[in-house]
Amino acid sequence: MCAENNKLTTKIIWLVVAFCLSISAHAQQPDAKVKLSANVENHKLNSRLMAREMPYRVVLPIDYKTAADKKTVYPVVYLLHGLTGHFGNWTEKTKLTEYAAKYNYIIVTPEGNNGWYADSGSLPNDKYESYIIQELIPEIDKNFRTRADRNHRSVAGLSMGGYGSVKFGLKHPTMFTLVGSFSGAHGAGLWSEKEIGTKGAIAKSLIDVFGAADSETRKQNDIFKIVREMPVEKIAALPFIYLDCGTEDFLFQNNRDFVNLLVDKKVRHEFRQLPGAHDWKFWDAQIQEFLELSEKFIK
Repeated sequence: MCAENNKLTTKIIWLVVAFCLSISAHAQQPDAKVKLSANVENHKLNSRLMAREMPYRVVLPIDYKTAADKKTVYPVVYLLHGLTGHFGNWTEKTKLTEYAAKYNYIIVTPEGNNGWYADSGSLPNDKYESYIIQELIPEIDKNFRTRADRNHRSVAGLSMGGYGSVKFGLKHPTMFTLVGSFSGAHGAGLWSEKEIGTKGAIAKSLIDVFGAADSETRKQNDIFKIVREMPVEKIAALPFIYLDCGTEDFLFQNNRDFVNLLVDKKVRHEFRQLPGAHDWKFWDAQIQEFLELSEKFIK
């Protein structure tokens, strides 16, 4: 009887051990629901043009710091925020870090305040276009392992940032191979005072940056005018332009008008009109599309 009890006890002990080992092995298996996330860093640039420190955020590939080969270099995507936004919007209001983990891009989100990514005609220390083109991009290429050439650099943005990214592509075509605009405010450089009055919060920023309807600053930043007057040989050298806009967006017609001009001038582009409004739900979906499209151009 005692021997039988000992056998039973031994059997129970082994069953318990086997159960514990099974639980331990299961715990060590990766959870399929756990999402990878890219690394995020905040930095500041002491800008001469802006006469102040300018913050920016960098989203690094997941293997950027752990890769055995520290000579590996990466393409760069610049993402511009919208009016009343700031440099942290893209990582705080979308799942950008999760989406970025699938790609080997360095993603940079600059601070644009309400400056329309232009050199202001009235505020001497608000030179957002010159700052990004002349200071920020060289700063990124100097301090990070980038593929520092046109073929491995793109720029995109939402609303004000969509306008800014298209303007950068038109005015600085040797710097970008791909441009993206999500719900872009493409009429910013030409809206008259009467039209500005209907735009509410947009009014002050547009007047501060662009001035009166006939100002030289407006002419330099009117992307309709830039495309309309661009010679054929320069059009052929432009980066590819990707645009999208929600059909319920108040800027929908403005986007269609600009796309019609691109068609007339035979500018290489793609336009997607989709159900959606001027909101983060739409932009969260479209940044996924742009990151995927970028693989064809900047990988």
